[in-house]
Amino acid sequence: MIKFLDLQKITLQHADEIHEAVSRVIDSGWYLQGSSVKQFEEHYAHFIGTRYCIGVGNGLDALTLIYRAYIEMGVMKEGDEVIVPANTYIASILAISENGLKPVLVEPDPETLEIDDARIEEAITERTRSVMIVHLYGRCAYTQRIADICNKYHLKLVEDNAQAHGCRYLGEPAVPESVQKGKHTGSLGDAAGHSFYPGKNLGALGDGGVVTTDDQELAEVIRALANYGSHKKYVFQYKGRNSRLDEIQAAVLDVKLKYIDEDNAHRQQIARYYYDHLQGLETLSAHSAGYIRLPKQMPDASNVYHIFPIFCNRRDELQECLTNHGIQTLIHYPIAPHRQECYPELHSLSLPISEQLHQEELSLPISPVMTWDEVEEVVKSVKSYFFLKG
Repeated sequence: MIKFLDLQKITLQHADEIHEAVSRVIDSGWYLQGSSVKQFEEHYAHFIGTRYCIGVGNGLDALTLIYRAYIEMGVMKEGDEVIVPANTYIASILAISENGLKPVLVEPDPETLEIDDARIEEAITERTRSVMIVHLYGRCAYTQRIADICNKYHLKLVEDNAQAHGCRYLGEPAVPESVQKGKHTGSLGDAAGHSFYPGKNLGALGDGGVVTTDDQELAEVIRALANYGSHKKYVFQYKGRNSRLDEIQAAVLDVKLKYIDEDNAHRQQIARYYYDHLQGLETLSAHSAGYIRLPKQMPDASNVYHIFPIFCNRRDELQECLTNHGIQTLIHYPIAPHRQECYPELHSLSLPISEQLHQEELSLPISPVMTWDEVEEVVKSVKSYFFLKG
């Protein structure tokens, strides 16, 4: 069986270092708000390239706290609007609505799969206060056009960096000398939320997340909100919550952070192999009963391939075929956010691009511990489906 993601094998790569780091925490007797969290926050801020990093309980909390802090600071108020990609994971939208803000869903570019910057400006109203970009699948969603729109309308640019640890913005032909060129995702906007769910490129052994920002006031408010609303013990300035990164998870993440670029490089090598050997199927399958489509290929550093998605109009048949060949695949995601039961107010939206992507998406295995024999077997099995059906 070729696993979609072998978390045990990923962890065992650095088992000795992880055991040592966790043992230090246990022996210290200090399990919350201690030196391990402080050290990881410093290391991750340096890695991302921001002044501040605040450890929180998970990625959803990271995004939720950003918007809650903006409300506490008077930058936003309930009923204000936040533009967000229509094909994102539900957490991006939950973070908006949980704060009494209104999510405004904008279609993605069908080639890049990221929010279509040509559609953003037409979605802006007098109530718009922010644009959230989501670096979906590990692909950099930032463009200079998005930044210019946010500057023009005085909107906060928030990044959902849950899937793109280590990804960089490499510039664009139209703006080759951008001051942002070479910067990590998570440092490109006003603030960013990061998730360390175990399956992420940088994953904990449980839940965890951080907020990164260069805004000192925002960082201070978020840190207080995540600690019951308190800057000082037993003194509560805000109605906060308990959302803290614990010492053990921080220690584990600090070990794994040292290897993130190496791990991403292996993912990128696998992705290049997939592109080299599957792109030919796009022409072949166009003449058969079905089709396969790959997203637009990006330079390596601007895609860390948290997920390698392909799109097939007979997705379920293809997935069954791969399962029969002993290959695990996943769907990211089977139901579009505006069709979810929890958002009846969005059901009337017409978002055909997003709906088609959700109907056709299939994620192939990709990870830093995947062997080349496994990669070749995945390609062979995908090809076998189309040759049999062609």
